Amino acid sequence: MDVVLSVLAVVTFGLLVLLGASFRVINQFERGVVFRFGRLQGDTRDPGLVLVPPLVNRLHKVNMQIVTMPVPAQEGITRDNVTVRVDAVVYFRVFDPVRVVVDVQNYEAAIGQVAQASLRSIIGKSDLDDLLSNRERLNQGLELMIDSPALDWGVHIDRVEIKDVALPESMKRSMSRQAEAERERRSRVITAEGELQASEKLAEAAEVMAGHPAALQLRLLQTVVEVAAEKNSTLVLPFPVELLRFLEQATPSERPSAAPEPPAGIPAPRPAAEVAAPPPGTAAANGH
Repeated sequence: MDVVLSVLAVVTFGLLVLLGASFRVINQFERGVVFRFGRLQGDTRDPGLVLVPPLVNRLHKVNMQIVTMPVPAQEGITRDNVTVRVDAVVYFRVFDPVRVVVDVQNYEAAIGQVAQASLRSIIGKSDLDDLLSNRERLNQGLELMIDSPALDWGVHIDRVEIKDVALPESMKRSMSRQAEAERERRSRVITAEGELQASEKLAEAAEVMAGHPAALQLRLLQTVVEVAAEKNSTLVLPFPVELLRFLEQATPSERPSAAPEPPAGIPAPRPAAEVAAPPPGTAAANGH
């Protein structure tokens, strides 16, 4: 009797263990694919508590989240014969768990190899300027190249981004000199345009001053004020001929025969004849 009870206890314990192993939990971001003796069984299992009898069935859980895969830097030669190293990152997700498990052995490794090959192909088809300034178009082309084979594996490529483009040091120095020359060219063009506009305005101002001499005087006085504001100890100011002529015309002409009048309180000088003649009565007195 004890032996029967022991056997029943062992069998009951084994059934409980077997029943407990039959229940599997699938997370919300996962889907389950069940195989029975190596054959696919029905559709995928949804998240939650799933009954999968052990020993004869095998459950594969497939992650449905978006996966971020960095692509190692690939070295290549661009269409304009420049050696560069380019790395990227791929964002993809599984949309068909059955294909991912059945059609490809390791879908992540397969996508990684396709991404590297596509990146090298993009480098060879593009110019250096496109890699540096037109990455959006290259990202779209790279996404299409990777997504085409990935769809057959049940994987969808959400997006591909080129992260960095490494250039040789010699190319960096050349690009730096080119950028410096371009900035110098723009600076000279802007300076020349400013001088042209200034010369046009100066020509207009000269025409106005030619018709109005007073405007020339005002401009000269303004220049004196501006120079004096700099606290200079010595000021050398050239007078133009036109201003001298204007001042000569404005000054009244002098009288050549008029003698300057003596200051107040000083008697005027007498003529020489009056000084030489003796006063009256002097001769008579001497003769006495």
